[in-house]
Amino acid sequence: MAFKKNLPNILTMMNLSFGVLAILVASSTEKFSLIARGEDLGLMFYSCLLIMAAAIFDRFDGKLARHLDATSDLGKQLDSLCDLVSFGVAPAVIAWKLHFSFAVFAFPGARMIGYTIALLFAMAGAFRLACFNLQEECDCFYGIPITLAGSILTLMNLVNTFLMSRGTFGRWQVALAAIMMVALSVLMVSRFRLQKK
Repeated sequence: MAFKKNLPNILTMMNLSFGVLAILVASSTEKFSLIARGEDLGLMFYSCLLIMAAAIFDRFDGKLARHLDATSDLGKQLDSLCDLVSFGVAPAVIAWKLHFSFAVFAFPGARMIGYTIALLFAMAGAFRLACFNLQEECDCFYGIPITLAGSILTLMNLVNTFLMSRGTFGRWQVALAAIMMVALSVLMVSRFRLQKK
């Protein structure tokens, strides 16, 4: 019986495991740049796939908890903490590594801007999750969920990894990534209403 009640939490921890692995894999990459594909670029692809695997577990842990009548405050808090890592921190780390870890613009502080944007995304996700945990039950979300924002950013990371592997990745993709990360950060903390399915 205890195993049955904790099965949703096991799925949640799998979500966290894949998110942490995505960070570790992305952090281990060194040999690629804006102008050279490099031998580590494939690892960026795998780190994006790990976040997608985390999304699969996140999709079903809540459903399973409701199906087994195993919902709990612990599960809710655990889910939020794991989502922050897998859909807030991990996509931001991958985006920083892919777009901002090398000098891409010829002005001082370009790398610091990348740090700031990545930090902004993770902080907005944390704020969004805290607000969600305090929100009373209703039929809509306020601000886009961190899982949606993180999935969109991961998809962009995946596409840009592919473009870099084809030699068609350039400065405009970096600029677009910066704009998208800021926009997603704002949308997470906005009062934008999104209907629950």
